[in-house]
Amino acid sequence: MKLIDDARKVLRRAWSVRLGILAAVLSGAEVIVPLFVDAMPRALFAVLSFLTVVAAVLARFVAQPRMHGE
Repeated sequence: MKLIDDARKVLRRAWSVRLGILAAVLSGAEVIVPLFVDAMPRALFAVLSFLTVVAAVLARFVAQPRMHGE
């Protein structure tokens, strides 16, 4: 496996990566938060995670001028 030439830059600046990380955090919260809080709907984090993943996929196709301008 070979990384792209500007992999570090992409990791720091790409919205698809940021949203993917947020989706992972929400997915973890889906499991952990209900253990401590009873009043929160169980599906809330699942829905938020799903929406974040969809946004990450869409962000992958949106031009991000800062990625290539510097």
